[in-house]
Amino acid sequence: MKVMIRKMPDGRMSAYVAKKDLEEPIVEMEKPGMWGGTVTLGNGWRLELPDLAADTRLPITVEARKLGGE
Repeated sequence: MKVMIRKMPDGRMSAYVAKKDLEEPIVEMEKPGMWGGTVTLGNGWRLELPDLAADTRLPITVEARKLGGE
């Protein structure tokens, strides 16, 4: 699924899924640099993100894979 990752004004990261009209904060990251690992959203969804460079500019839309059930 296509997910837009952006940095919010307070410095935290959020993920927006247009198809679901859903925006949630990223509350947990498997890897410190986020890319190439899983992230957990505020609603409990776990997404697997592609492996990108640590200095990738935000906002960016990526193809992510949802792990687990709803």
